[in-house]
Amino acid sequence: MALGRYLVEAVVLERRSVSELARRHGVSRYWIYKLLKRFHEGGFAALEPRSRRPKTCAHETAASVQAEILQLRQELSEAGHDAGPQTIAHHLIGRAEPVPSAATIWRILKRHGVVTPQPHKRPRCSFIRFEAKLPNETWQCDATAWQLADGSPVEILNIEDDHSRLFVHSSAFHTLKAGEVVEAFFAAADSHGLPASFLTDNAAVFSGGSRRGKVPLELELERLGIEVKHSTPYHPQTCGKVERLHQNTQALPGQAAACELASRAAVPTRRLPRLLQPATAPSCPGQADTAGCVQLPHQGPT
Repeated sequence: MALGRYLVEAVVLERRSVSELARRHGVSRYWIYKLLKRFHEGGFAALEPRSRRPKTCAHETAASVQAEILQLRQELSEAGHDAGPQTIAHHLIGRAEPVPSAATIWRILKRHGVVTPQPHKRPRCSFIRFEAKLPNETWQCDATAWQLADGSPVEILNIEDDHSRLFVHSSAFHTLKAGEVVEAFFAAADSHGLPASFLTDNAAVFSGGSRRGKVPLELELERLGIEVKHSTPYHPQTCGKVERLHQNTQALPGQAAACELASRAAVPTRRLPRLLQPATAPSCPGQADTAGCVQLPHQGPT
């Protein structure tokens, strides 16, 4: 504090008037006398700015509520469930009153060293959130890798309603193929109806754009008048709801999850004979490659 030190030196060393210094520098006499008192108690080091934090805070979260938050964080983590601030706030209903906000819960977890801040990550507020306004307006679909109890790898295909977050379908395959994606879609449609649009990433079984063609899923959706949507490459946040579903299912105990998914995969699904001959699909005279992508004829300039 340069000004404070100067005022103290002017009074102590130069014997100048406190009133004169206060008028010249536009400060109060009370403040100068306060600086002099601190100087006599601790020297020049005592003139450094001190914390203005109040000694008490009327709206501070009670210690019992903070202990409950930490306990819930430990219980949810040990059970393999999501233990984020929003989940903890939900479980606090009926156990604490009032329930702190998610931001307050996060600060409590940070203060106790339970979470590690990652400021290098893009802030969530910068993402553009979207949600379908009605059920069956948009379905999200994606596949994830999994390992069964015997160590054999499988691929799990999950389909989720964008509005209600309803888990409309899940199937497990040793190797997911393009035709099996269509079978899973119709199995979900038989139980829940057809969606207005279908959102996936750009995997080979979902999109043939990188090969200048279309996969069976895209052909079937177009035939039914369903809008086909694909996320931007290397941007999984677009399909964030189904990505989150992957995390929730993988957090289940391994054997129980494998048994549940295996039982779902064993249910007979709707098989369409025309999928075996994609070359005869309407408005697509090309041939199908090994990934199920129908190559469209090149349209040159006219």
